[in-house]
Amino acid sequence: MCSKKTPRTSCAPSFRRVESDFSFESKVAAGELGLFDSESVKRCSRCKQDKPRAAFASNKAMRDGLQAYCRECSAAYYRQRQDARGRKPRPRVVAPEGHKYCQRCEKIKPHSEWDRNRTASDGLSTRCKACRAIEGRAGHLKRHYGMTEAERDEMIASQVGLCVICLNAPAVHVDHCHETGRVRGVLCFNCNSAIGKLGDDPDTVRRAAAYLEGSSWKPTLVAPGVYQLPS
Repeated sequence: MCSKKTPRTSCAPSFRRVESDFSFESKVAAGELGLFDSESVKRCSRCKQDKPRAAFASNKAMRDGLQAYCRECSAAYYRQRQDARGRKPRPRVVAPEGHKYCQRCEKIKPHSEWDRNRTASDGLSTRCKACRAIEGRAGHLKRHYGMTEAERDEMIASQVGLCVICLNAPAVHVDHCHETGRVRGVLCFNCNSAIGKLGDDPDTVRRAAAYLEGSSWKPTLVAPGVYQLPS
């Protein structure tokens, strides 16, 4: 029974409060209020959708260690910024599991054909091994000889594709003067190695030619104990 000191209205059950609590609990159970386990789900600030934490890139500067935008929204935002700057962003190609798309050769290749890169998000380089080798050769030509692949190919074409010394093997190695750096031509491996072992000295090469022709040089005695070498 109600106490005489207690107003009669306070004894009545609060049906409105019960109904409100039930509505709140039902909405939470149904997920309508967007309350989820913060350890496994995060809401994207751009698309306003609740997604797994794996859908967000890492960002140590954030409190939860994740980007504010999900990966899809981050990619869309990046393309939007690139378009505003007049740049053409690279298209995103979905590759199957264990494969990656190479932006240079535009081919999907397995992870075994990629070099490792610890700084990348996927642990792989941005270009496949074959493309990196091509870029490495192009960079070697530019750094050491100051020429491009097109200029080298033009020089090989002017030599009819053959070594200018033996006129037999294909020209594959760029030869240059080690003193001036001037490119002299494109030789085969044997001829390029031979003139290098002879010190790139024309006189030594001439004596070697005379030796092969059967007229090997001999020193000339010009004074007691003094010999003159042939020029």
